[in-house]
Amino acid sequence: MKNVDHIGIAVHSIEKTLPYYTETLGLKLLAIEEVASQKVRVAFIDAGNIKLELLEATAEDGPVAKFIEKRGEGVHHIAFGVENIRTRMQDLKENGVRLLQDEPKRGAGGAEVAFLHPKSSYGVLYELCEKTTMGE
Repeated sequence: MKNVDHIGIAVHSIEKTLPYYTETLGLKLLAIEEVASQKVRVAFIDAGNIKLELLEATAEDGPVAKFIEKRGEGVHHIAFGVENIRTRMQDLKENGVRLLQDEPKRGAGGAEVAFLHPKSSYGVLYELCEKTTMGE
């Protein structure tokens, strides 16, 4: 793992939540995009040494909608930046870590992402995130 790339925060509404981050906390909004494959809209916020991703569900059957229904708004995942995501996934599997998918998926910002099953990570959803220079 290279670093903590970002922290994902599940929210009901980016529009309602964003002023807290930009006006109250004084952080900078970098971009908003939709990631159809994850059924989510993402607002990228620059928090200095780390990015925050506000995650708003775009469908009731998406993972963020299910998370909010079960746990409410709050920290959804912590993402580690990695190089060669497929090799890192294989290393984790060989060490007994369950992953939520066998192949990386396209995530926000054009990154390739994969998630570790929370049951293998003491209740925390971790994301592996490999960014290309175009996705950063």
